[in-house]
Amino acid sequence: MVLSVALIAAYESAIGQPQELQAPTTAEAIAANLKFSEQAPAEEELPCIISRFDNLMRKVGAEEGQDWRLMSAIAYSESRFIENLESKQGAKGIMQIRPVVARHFKVPVESINDTETNIRLAGMLLSELNDMLRMPSSTPEQDRLSIILASYNAGIGHVLDARRLARSEGANPNSWAVVSRYLQLKSTPDYYQKELVKCGKFTGSGQTLSYVSQVMRKYNQYCSLAI
Repeated sequence: MVLSVALIAAYESAIGQPQELQAPTTAEAIAANLKFSEQAPAEEELPCIISRFDNLMRKVGAEEGQDWRLMSAIAYSESRFIENLESKQGAKGIMQIRPVVARHFKVPVESINDTETNIRLAGMLLSELNDMLRMPSSTPEQDRLSIILASYNAGIGHVLDARRLARSEGANPNSWAVVSRYLQLKSTPDYYQKELVKCGKFTGSGQTLSYVSQVMRKYNQYCSLAI
């Protein structure tokens, strides 16, 4: 469902021409993290509250700079925590990672079947999306996370288009309420035919808005259950 081929168009729209982005974490770094975890003394595991993957989510979230409860909410929405799930589009695992994402981060495609790597790739992608969106530090956290999740689901190119449209009409491009409205407007010729729109028509706003709402609802629920 997420991490679709729109990701490719997203990078093109964000940068201008398709090119290889600087991956924040390489396959070697992932391997180093895994090797380190094997050699390090075993820490006492905390009780699982959200899912049986809580401690793995905590570990990877801490290493990738992501809230493990948000990553758990994404996993719930993507797979209901089913490890061997594979979509018709080729997305795999608990986070439904597509091969294009593994290749982008220079990770062997077959490794997305490994649950820890699957989760780690999702964390790496969330970090990269946050960097590419360049939202100011004053952006409210709920808005920031919602815009990142929309990019994760729809492809960052459509979200960047929506933010450019908002800015061109004097609206706040860092407000999820505003960005979601312009994502919906991108299905109309008056908007998707504008010169500043790089990724063209977008007809998936209903699915994306529903996805963001579901993940944020789960995330807020998980925040009330676990620290």
